[in-house]
Amino acid sequence: MHCTRLHQLKGRILKRAGEREALPAARAVHEAGEFMWRSEWRQTHLTFGKEFTEAVEAKQVAQQEAERARFVVKAEQQKKAAIISAEGDSKAAELIANSLATAGDGLIELRKLEAAEDIAYQLSRSRNITYLPAGQSVLLQLPQ
Repeated sequence: MHCTRLHQLKGRILKRAGEREALPAARAVHEAGEFMWRSEWRQTHLTFGKEFTEAVEAKQVAQQEAERARFVVKAEQQKKAAIISAEGDSKAAELIANSLATAGDGLIELRKLEAAEDIAYQLSRSRNITYLPAGQSVLLQLPQ
């Protein structure tokens, strides 16, 4: 209860009954108000024991160390993955260079045809592409 409410309640009690009869009731209301004020004050100024505070701090430190360890493990895994990928690319480049030396330019021609096929497929799916015959200006009178 707020102090103003307690004073109002105390005043009402004193008005309704005689001074002698109302005095114990008013004292009870006043003491209840003081108790409530003290209990509210105690709740806002709570402190924890030293052991509990140290335990909470130790828990927070352990959580931070665990998070750091997860980050380190993830970084190491990414590093290993990058190394393995680079070794694979190196091996592939070496195999291509060896095959070009022994078989000639056939592989390059094959890759060109595959790339052209992929480009033609992507363009055929587009709605804004129109094919015109080469060397002829069928739709437009363009200078050659």
